[in-house]
Amino acid sequence: MNRLSSRAEREIAHGRKLSSQEVERVWGWGTAAGKSRARRRAGLIAAAAALSPGVRVLEIGCGTGMFTEMFAASGAEITAVDLSPDLLTIARERELPSGQVTFVNARFEDCSTGEGFDAIIGSSVLHHLDVEPAVRKIYRLLKPGGRMAFAEPNLLNPQVYMQLKLRFLPMFWYISPDEGAFYRHRLARLLGAIGFADVRTQAFDWLHPSVPTRGITGALTLGNLLEKTPVLREFAGSLLIRATRPA
Repeated sequence: MNRLSSRAEREIAHGRKLSSQEVERVWGWGTAAGKSRARRRAGLIAAAAALSPGVRVLEIGCGTGMFTEMFAASGAEITAVDLSPDLLTIARERELPSGQVTFVNARFEDCSTGEGFDAIIGSSVLHHLDVEPAVRKIYRLLKPGGRMAFAEPNLLNPQVYMQLKLRFLPMFWYISPDEGAFYRHRLARLLGAIGFADVRTQAFDWLHPSVPTRGITGALTLGNLLEKTPVLREFAGSLLIRATRPA
């Protein structure tokens, strides 16, 4: 069995373990602050991908469909792919419009979804993949002028770095064996080398899921300031990654 198929099996097993818990709370999306983070993240991805009615979209790693539901509010036509049948069971229970959203249980590297997508998007998924082959496939599946937009963990963030380095500790059981994180400039260089144009990477997100409801407004205000502050902004929790296949 090759490395990628072994990796896929480990991810499927990890998805099964996650699905037995309150998975969105485990991922940090279940608290008031987490929901605020999710809404902002979905909005940034949707804007970067120019989602709107009639736009044909491929969402990679849709998981429980939480972000799929937010993206669907744009009116875009979404094919949402995930390799975990357990997480997709949760996604299908959302009963999103079948004429607009199609869920596909497949490993992205292997799945056949057609080509010519207007946009390919995802939240916290590229860091689970063998990134260079995955990005090359994204390039092939986009139509000329099509956009990719992803939010991914920032390896310069202290918490992200610590979780990955100490993933063997029981407290970090929710970290899968093969996931990683990104340095934004390194990822931007890879995208440029593959052929993408208008490559932009931005560190964002200082709102921690544990912030109490009464502190969210203040935390967002401080976070917005930090995102505009040179040097400090590089240590935010997430990266927004945008690029276009040249027309």
